[in-house]
Amino acid sequence: MASELVSKYDVSGIQYAINDNGSITLSDSAGVYDKATNTPVTKETMFGIGSVSKLYVTAATMMLVDANKVDLDKPLTTYIKDFTMADERYKEITPRMLMNHSSGLYGTHYGNSMLFNDNDTKNHDELLVRLQSSRLKSKPGEYSVYCNDGFQLLEILVERVSGLSYTKFLETYISNPLNLSSTKTPLDNFDRQRLAKTYFPTIDKALPVENANVIGAGGLYSTAEELSTFSEVLTGKRADILSKKSAKAMQNPEYKKGVWVSDESNNTNYGLGWDAVSLAPFNDYGITALSKGGDTIMYHADLIAIPEYNISIAVLSSGGSSIYDTIFASNVLLEYLKEKGIIKDILPKKTFEPSKQVEMPSDLLSYSGLYGTVDSTINIDMNNGAIKLPELEGLIPAQKYVYTGNGKFKNSDGSAVVSFDKQTNGKTYLKLNAYLDFPGIGQMNMVTYEYQKLDVNPLNDQIKQVWENRNGKKYYALDEKITSIFYLDPSVITRNISVDLDHGYANGTKIIDENKAVNAVEIPIMAGRDVFDLNFYKLQQEEYLEIDGFSYISEDAIKPISGKKMSTSTIKPDGHARWYKIDEQSANQKMTVDAPKSGGFAVYDKEGTIVNFSRASDKNSVVLPADGLIVFGGNVGDVFKISLDSK
Repeated sequence: MASELVSKYDVSGIQYAINDNGSITLSDSAGVYDKATNTPVTKETMFGIGSVSKLYVTAATMMLVDANKVDLDKPLTTYIKDFTMADERYKEITPRMLMNHSSGLYGTHYGNSMLFNDNDTKNHDELLVRLQSSRLKSKPGEYSVYCNDGFQLLEILVERVSGLSYTKFLETYISNPLNLSSTKTPLDNFDRQRLAKTYFPTIDKALPVENANVIGAGGLYSTAEELSTFSEVLTGKRADILSKKSAKAMQNPEYKKGVWVSDESNNTNYGLGWDAVSLAPFNDYGITALSKGGDTIMYHADLIAIPEYNISIAVLSSGGSSIYDTIFASNVLLEYLKEKGIIKDILPKKTFEPSKQVEMPSDLLSYSGLYGTVDSTINIDMNNGAIKLPELEGLIPAQKYVYTGNGKFKNSDGSAVVSFDKQTNGKTYLKLNAYLDFPGIGQMNMVTYEYQKLDVNPLNDQIKQVWENRNGKKYYALDEKITSIFYLDPSVITRNISVDLDHGYANGTKIIDENKAVNAVEIPIMAGRDVFDLNFYKLQQEEYLEIDGFSYISEDAIKPISGKKMSTSTIKPDGHARWYKIDEQSANQKMTVDAPKSGGFAVYDKEGTIVNFSRASDKNSVVLPADGLIVFGGNVGDVFKISLDSK
C-alpha cells in the first residue's frame, strides 16, 4: 500500500509506525527523502504533521486544566483579557468551544502563515488585532465546523497562563518527559536537513523548508514513531503528563452538543482536538477509534488511536493528502488487529447497485431553489426527479443524481447519495453520504452537509450595476510576504469574484450595498469552514478588496511591466507587493532580476500557473509568458533591477 501511494498518489516519501502498549511494533517507510539522490526515507526522517498539531495544543490546555489553572467552560476572556471582537457574542466563547470547533469564529487567518525558510511570528502576533474587527458566523456553541483560528487562540492561552512560549511549553512538558528528540516547532533550533524534501510540479528541484507558522493549529514537525508515542498521552496511558480524566474528556462526542449531520458511520465526529472519536470503519467492528488528520501545503499526516487496546498508528508523508494517509492507516491497523486476533475477519468494502429512478413525490419540489456554500451559490432545480450538482468535496465529479425513494437522490453507480435535512436551527441543508474508492489503498465513507438553502436577496439597479462590473474580475494579494508558499499556487492570494446577480450574492456572501457583502452560510462539519466577508474600497480611483484585514488589488489597477531594456521596481512605504501585467511589449522576452536578499518575484502565465518563483527555484531569469503576471515582494525600500532581453 505504501508503494501504491508513492507510485500513484503523488507521494514522494511516506513513513509509518505502530505503537502497541508502549512498544514500537512496526516502523517502516517507502519512497525517498530526496529525489535528487534517491536517499530513502528512514525512521529518523522528520515531516510536518499539519493539523495533527491541534492534539498537542489541546493536550497542553488540558494539562493546565489538570493544574487547576484553566476551566474549559469559563469565558476565553478569563485567560486572554485583550481578546475582543466586533460581535458581543465573543464573550460567550470558551476554551472548550475552541477545541470542539464550535466557537463561531469565521475560520482561518491564512495571511503569512506558510513560509519558505522563514519562521516569522507575524501571523501569531497579529491574530488578536485582526479578530478585533471580525464578526462571528454563529452563536458560540451552536454547531461545530472546522476552525484553525480556535487552536491559534489556544496557543496564546497556553502562553498567557503558563508564562512560557508555546515552543518552550511543549519542550518542557511533552517532549522532554517522553524523550521526543524529533518533535519540534519552526521556532526550535534543529537540523532542518532531517526534514523530508518537498516538491512542486513546475519547480525542478526540492523546495526550501516549509514553516507552518500557525504552530497551535498546524506547525509541528515530528516522526511517525514519536507521534505514535505521543498518542499514549492522549489515550490516558501517561498520567504523569496528562490525567486519565482529561484524556477521556478529549474523547467525548462533543459534536453531539450542537447541530450535526447524523450519527451515521462517518470519518468526522469531533471530540476535543480529535477529528473523529468514532472513526469509520472501526465502529463496524465494535471498536472505538480516534483520528486526527493534518495537511500543510506540502506535508500530510494522520494519527489513529484505539484507547481500549492502547494501539495507535501514525502515518506521515511528503506529497499526497491526509485523506490518503487516513485510509492507509485504517487498513494497516485493521490488518494488525486481525493478526493479533482482536478482530476475526476484515469486512469487504461496500459495493453498490446502479441507481434505479422512481417517481418523486411532489412535496420534494419545495427543496428547489438557491443554495450556498463557502465561495459559491448554486440553483438546485429538480428536473424530472433529478438533480445536477457540481463537484463535491473536490473528490466527487459533477454529475446527475436521480430520485430513488425515501427522500434520497443517488448518482448513477449508487455510491453517492444526497438528501435534504431541515435542522433544529431552522436551516435546510443538502446532505451527502458517499463512499469513495481509492484504487490500491482502500475506501472511505463521508457523511456531511454540502450546501445551505438561502433566501433570495433582491438588489436595486444601482447596486446591481456596481457588482456586475466586478463579476469575473480577479483581485491580487498585497500583504503576503514574498517568502509565502502561497505564491506557488495562488488560490489563496488570488480572489476571483463571481456574482450571482439574480439572487443577490457574490462568492457565497450576501450583498449588502455597493461595496460590502457578508457571509451567509452556517454549515456544520467542514463545508462551512473559512468563511469571509467582502469589503471593497477605492484609493486614487483604483479599486481594492479587503478580507480579514488583508488587501487585494483589482486586476484593472495593475499596470504593465516596463518594456524598456532596463527598469526598476521599488517596494513602497506601505510594504505592499508590486503586481505587473505582461503585455505585448514585454511578452516572450527574457527577464533577469537583480533582487535584494530580502526580496523575490514570481511569474505566472495567463492561466495563473506559476512559471517561476525565485524564492523556490533560486532562478533570477525567466521568459515572460504572454498575458501573464509578475509580482515583486520584499522589505520597504527594496529595489529590483529588471533587464529585458528579446534575443
